[in-house]
Amino acid sequence: MPDAPRTRTSGIDRAIQIMDILTERAQPMSAYDLARSTGAPPSTVYRLVDELVARDMLSRADETRVWLGPRLMRYGLSYRSSLDTYAEARREMRRLAEDTGETVQLCARDGGMMAVIAMVEGEGHFRVTSDVGTRVPLNWTASGRLLLGHLSDPDREATFAECAQPSSTGMAETDPVRLARKSREDFQNRLAIQMSQSEYAVACIAAPIRDETGACAATISIVLAERQAQARAEEFADAVRNAALRVERALGRPSAA
Repeated sequence: MPDAPRTRTSGIDRAIQIMDILTERAQPMSAYDLARSTGAPPSTVYRLVDELVARDMLSRADETRVWLGPRLMRYGLSYRSSLDTYAEARREMRRLAEDTGETVQLCARDGGMMAVIAMVEGEGHFRVTSDVGTRVPLNWTASGRLLLGHLSDPDREATFAECAQPSSTGMAETDPVRLARKSREDFQNRLAIQMSQSEYAVACIAAPIRDETGACAATISIVLAERQAQARAEEFADAVRNAALRVERALGRPSAA
């Protein structure tokens, strides 16, 4: 009797491993190839594959290969329907504001503009706030650059060429080629930082929240005094990146870059 739970758990782990491999490879595979990838005995994998096919967890792609099954789609749709992207982001925004003491914003793209769609004020002595609904040109902010980072090079350049405007501080970049290059770099690094580009002595540290296609659906950011950003840049950068990744994981996005 004591061995039964270990055997059952091992079977569950092996089934999850098989489905994870199929998902990562993004193509049907034979039971033999799955056995080689998992390091499990072929007889074990063949038996487990038959059981998963019988339960619609896997499906037969052809005579030798299997693929993910229809039951997984039902599970995924049920999980997805219960999620609220805004609610997940708000949870992380509150935690980030409490941990850092700074104001946290959730931003999204609105044509050629970046819009603040949610905000949680921090408890720090120096508070920077923007009303929900505030819109500024995409080239003015760290979040604005990230919101275009997933696009192709021509699309990023064309968008910046159309929407880039000088900021009141005169420090915002307006050259579409340089903006497009920086936008891509920031998106790949999953972090963008700006200092005094839209407001004097104000900094923004932002990270992208990517959807299931890999596009930047929104950004989460800390808006704070420039001197604070300079003094605690690494700490705040890690905090913002991790907050964005937690939102993505909650929404079912793989953790791979």
